Amino acid sequence: MTVRTRAVSGRARTGRTRVAVLGTGVMGAPVARNLLRAGFDVTVWNRTRRKAEALTGQGAKVAGSPAGAAATAEYLITMLTDGAAVESAMTGADGALAALAPDAVWIQMSTVGVAATRCLAELADGGAAFVDAPVCGSSGPADRGELLVLASGDPGLRPRVQPLFDVLGRRTLWFGRVGDGSRFKIVLNNWLAVLVEGMAETVCLADALRLDPALVLDTLAESPLGSAYATAKGRAMIERDFAPGFPLRHAGKDAALALSAADHRELELPLTEALLKRWDEAMSAGHAEDDVASAVTVAGQGRP
Repeated sequence: MTVRTRAVSGRARTGRTRVAVLGTGVMGAPVARNLLRAGFDVTVWNRTRRKAEALTGQGAKVAGSPAGAAATAEYLITMLTDGAAVESAMTGADGALAALAPDAVWIQMSTVGVAATRCLAELADGGAAFVDAPVCGSSGPADRGELLVLASGDPGLRPRVQPLFDVLGRRTLWFGRVGDGSRFKIVLNNWLAVLVEGMAETVCLADALRLDPALVLDTLAESPLGSAYATAKGRAMIERDFAPGFPLRHAGKDAALALSAADHRELELPLTEALLKRWDEAMSAGHAEDDVASAVTVAGQGRP
């Protein structure tokens, strides 16, 4: 594994390199904005066109299809919901893959899991150079260009794609085996899921015992037990502030991907399995698009 920290000059070495961004949702939109601010020539596509059109004021061009976005791109970034959405955008009559130039690079940044990443890499074989590069960070770090990029692929592609990663992230971890970026992301997101559920249950337990949950968070923040992410989510839980930084449906999807990856290795993840059942209840109750902090709405069920 190679660690690359963003160089100060990274944002200046852009010129008018042509980049297509497929997917302009919670994460794709800030990715496109940061590339535009850095001077890249950006064409965007989104299944819901109005989300792509929201970027025209910052200089983005809007394509009517994935193929239209890819036609002139030197780099194509996919930042979509899941593996099926990525495959749909890349294949078929309007798919991006057939429209890419032979020397173009496909940077796959969606969180799709181990099996789907393998399938997408095989799909790209012979049609485009492929870099697996999911990211860690929610909408806030994405807006600030402070994501952690988990990249894997042909080492020869690193000098070509690193200037883009320097714009989007504060740090890049490079792995040697294609797909290890996605494997690493699943491991990190499994930890995140367990952390969030633990905080949700802690907040509910403090409340049930008639203690001040905010005091619990303050105490954790001042001790080695604390985690900045967990305490931030804990405060959101207490305030019932579920503005989506990382939507619960995405966190639930990632937890399911972790379970799938573990199952293929005959490994049990009982905590992840248990929390996903609760999170499914929260999503069914209308919290799918809310932040993962909304897991607290079901964490205390059955308690006084």
